[in-house]
Parts: sequence; C-alpha cells; structure tokens
Amino acid sequence: MKKVMGKKSVVRIFVLLAVFLLGGVSGWFIGSAPERNEPEESKGYLIRQGGYRLINPLLECEIAEDTIRSRELSPFKAKTEKLIAAVKKDKRATSVSVYFRDLNSGATFNINANEGYSPASLSKLPVLIAYLRMAEKEPHILGKKIEFEGNDDWGEMQNIKPEKVIEKGKSYAIEDLLYRMMAYSDNNAWGLLFNRVGVDYLDKILADLGVDYDKAKEEDFVTVKSYARFLRILYNASYLSKEMSEKALQYLTVVDFTKGLVAGVPKDVMVASKFGERTLGPNREIKQLHDFGIIYYPNRPYLLCLMTRGDDFEKLAGVIRDVSRLVYEEIDRQVKSH
Repeated sequence: MKKVMGKKSVVRIFVLLAVFLLGGVSGWFIGSAPERNEPEESKGYLIRQGGYRLINPLLECEIAEDTIRSRELSPFKAKTEKLIAAVKKDKRATSVSVYFRDLNSGATFNINANEGYSPASLSKLPVLIAYLRMAEKEPHILGKKIEFEGNDDWGEMQNIKPEKVIEKGKSYAIEDLLYRMMAYSDNNAWGLLFNRVGVDYLDKILADLGVDYDKAKEEDFVTVKSYARFLRILYNASYLSKEMSEKALQYLTVVDFTKGLVAGVPKDVMVASKFGERTLGPNREIKQLHDFGIIYYPNRPYLLCLMTRGDDFEKLAGVIRDVSRLVYEEIDRQVKSH
C-alpha cells in the first residue's frame, strides 16, 4: 500500500529537505566532492559553453588577473548594507539576508548569510530537481498521471495564494504538476509529487549517505547561501542534463509572484525565480518572505537571493523589491559606464 503523507508529516518533510539545502547530501545533487567555502568576496574568470537561453554550462574556470580586472563589477556591498540598515530602522523588516553572485566572473558578496530561516515553499525546488533527474533515465515518467483525491488541502498553509490550483477528483501528468508546483507555487501539486517520491525514499538516501540531522528542529534551519546553490546548479547545468536544467529554469521564468525580485527590474528583463513564505509565532505574528532568482541582465546575468523576516508580507515584498532595484541599477550603471 502506498504511504500517503498526512499533515502531521509536514515538519518532518521540511527537515528532510532542509538537509539538502544545508549541503549535507550535496553529493546527491552535485557530485561526491563537497563545495568549497567561498571567501566573503570572491573573483574568477569562467569559460562557458553558451548557446542556450537560460543556462550557461561551465566548461572551465581560470584565474586571470587582467581579465578579472576588466570584467569584474566594482563592489557595491556597502550600498546594499546601507539600504538594509535603513529598512530595519524603519521597521519594515527585522532581519534581511542577501547573497549576490556575478554569474560571469563569479564575484560574490553575502550579507547576514548565516542567519537561519524556514525554507517554506522553497522546498519545491529540490523536488523538481529530483523528478527531472529521474526523467533523464525514464523520460516516460513525466507523462504518468496522478489523481488528486483532495483528502489533504496543503493550500491551507499558504498566505500568498496561488493564481491557479489543481482540482479535487482530477488526474494530472507529473510534468503538469511540476509546472504548477513551480509557476503557481501550488502546495497540493507539491504534496502529490512528494508522496510519489516518498518520505521513506528520502530517509533511505539520508541513511545511505550517513547524514546526521536534528529531527527536533522544526524551523529556521536554512541559510540564504546554502539555498542559492540550487539555482547555481541549474544555471551551470552541473547536475541535471543541459535540456533538463533548461526546462527547470523555464518553469521559474513564469512564476506568478512578481512583487519581489521581479518588481525591482525592468519588465523586459527576464527573471527565473522562486519565492517562499511562512508565518510563525504563537499568534502568527512572525512573517518570513524569501525570493531567489537569476536576473538575466543582457550579457551580465547575476544571482540575487534574499531571505527576510518581519511582521508584514507587503512590507517584506517591498524590501526585496528595493534591494533588487538597487542591485539592478548599480549593475546597469557600471555596465553602461565602461
């Protein structure tokens, strides 16, 4: 008999998925070699394949000082920190964490990168990666259908409701569910897909890899930098095939949440993003809103990830928008001045 996930399992599921985000089982997604810790400010020259719309497969990484100097962006971390300080002073947010990466040069900066948050809907992205990985060996799996019986409504947990949701009594192809899970952040689509993978399957993976984690920790166990890894994996096509990496990012370009990162850039600039939201506290007084994305500035794509905490979702969305706008305008100014 298939084991069906009940509502009481959600905390356990988030903890299991958080292990992936924290890098404990990064070998499953990335390879056996653990990712090196990056310095606070890092630089490099990357040789990429090109020829794709959303991904840019990494072929080689060189250290070339003259090239770095000609290609790198001037630091603007201080400007971002100044904006965040003003946001916190105005009580629009109590905590803001930022991860930025220039996807051409590899230059990065982090702000409050070790702060822990709840992954919330961000947990959908590793589920997507898992299914696309399986589809590389079994392409027919994407066409298999799953019926939504509607016994559990996972949409009740969402404060920012999806534009479209799956309907009780209808069957959906896995590929359609993946699209709905990402584009509309449909929790019920996620629930069906996760049930198909199964908690036991993830438990086995964790056991096989010897991962030790604290099952008692229910919230605030993922950092902005650890989650950013998933978008880097997709952009670099370093785990999934090029075709599947492109498919995953295509899903992320049509998300219906546009009040955060997307609102901070011009409408003609493409963004592949994923947001997450969570309400916590005895009186539901603590709000968390996160937005992770690749902003495809022409010939200068960059990764921008924000995790925020406060008491009002609209204010937090405004904070993410304002940081996104500052970063975009700074990059735009520097590119046009060269």
